[in-house]
Amino acid sequence: MRLFLLLIITLLTALPLLAQKRDRQALEREKKKNIEQLNELREVLKKTSSEKQVSIGQLKALTAQIDAQSRQINLLSDEIKLSEVEISDLRKASQALNRDLDKLRAEYAQMIYAADKRRQQLNPLGFLFSSENFNQLVARFRYLKQYAKARQTQKREMETVQTELTGKRTATEQKRRQQTVVLGTKVRESEKLEDLKQDKNKVVQQLSQRESELRTELAESKKNINRLENMITTIIAREARERAERAARERAERERLAKVEAARLAAERREAERRRADAVAKAKEEGKPAPPPVVVIPAPDLGVAKSDNTRTPSNLNREELALGSSFAASRARLPWPVQRGFVSERFGVHPHPVLKGLKVSNPGIDIQTNAGEPVRAIYDGIVMNVEYVMGSQNVVAIQHGDYYTIYAKLKDVTVKVGERVKARENIGTVGTDSRGNAELQFQIWKEFAKMNPESWLAPR
Repeated sequence: MRLFLLLIITLLTALPLLAQKRDRQALEREKKKNIEQLNELREVLKKTSSEKQVSIGQLKALTAQIDAQSRQINLLSDEIKLSEVEISDLRKASQALNRDLDKLRAEYAQMIYAADKRRQQLNPLGFLFSSENFNQLVARFRYLKQYAKARQTQKREMETVQTELTGKRTATEQKRRQQTVVLGTKVRESEKLEDLKQDKNKVVQQLSQRESELRTELAESKKNINRLENMITTIIAREARERAERAARERAERERLAKVEAARLAAERREAERRRADAVAKAKEEGKPAPPPVVVIPAPDLGVAKSDNTRTPSNLNREELALGSSFAASRARLPWPVQRGFVSERFGVHPHPVLKGLKVSNPGIDIQTNAGEPVRAIYDGIVMNVEYVMGSQNVVAIQHGDYYTIYAKLKDVTVKVGERVKARENIGTVGTDSRGNAELQFQIWKEFAKMNPESWLAPR
């Protein structure tokens, strides 16, 4: 019974520890992931910092690294709090085991005292041989045997509880040492964060002294965005026009075939009516009954009078419609166009990082990465356009039904117009700008509507 109670205590103390273990595993995974991102950011920042003159790209890399460093400190704080909970639970478990051990010791001492007292009063052999009959002898023998077994069981229980208690105390000490190490790591990471903030302030000050130059760069950036957007809208409009033309040709061909078929059936009907007229005349001469009338076979329905149910209102055929639906169903699960890098500028309108009062607009997202980083298609599709655009370098547009993905600022391209590509297939490499920044401009459009790419890509 005592062992059963000990098992219950062990299970009750183990359940919260198991839950904390899962929490710790999730925390460790997140820390590892954040450290990998920090290492990537340090590599990007190292390359951008090697330029003689500071740039917006360097400022973006510093900002991203500060965010990642802050997340790391928050994760370390969470780890310290988790360690405190674990230590508290271990302490409670130790106290429960201590109480149980005290009870076991008291019961064992009482058992020894009672046994010694009985031994002084009555010899065990005398106790056995003073039995009145054989059955009483057997009962007394079993009693003495069970009593001895109970003492051994009590002793084992005390040893088990003592071992468990020692293990809890050891685990508590390990957690305390681990917590001390984490506290030291947090202090060092906080110092790194302060250094990064100082570096960012210096970069902002240097960039602020070049206000006119930044305004010129911003104006040129807007022109580049307009050029790229004009190219994209031209591609989508061209594709819409070609789909409409294909639909019109298909409709005209169906109408032509319907007319041909109707003419053929009309000729067959006239021929059948002529033959019946001859047969009726002959039957009349011979006094025989007239043949049955000609059965009129209706012209087949080729979909001319009805709406074209093989296409959507956007003139997508069934294959294109299926591809677009599949792409839409993959929202929030699509792979990133580059394996390494960080979002240096997000979708939409937001303040300029240096010039106060000015806004910048991004039709997609900018992903800062390493020069020469492979660029991958995020989904199956057809390459609709490969073109060099001033300010955006090489641009690849891939169609996925009524969706389009745009990959700009490529150094080189490895696909051709009309080529079918698979998800994660390399289509080119990231180039660098005049400041040495390696950045991919990535966009997603649904026909003429711009989408926020981050809501489509899988969480990183």
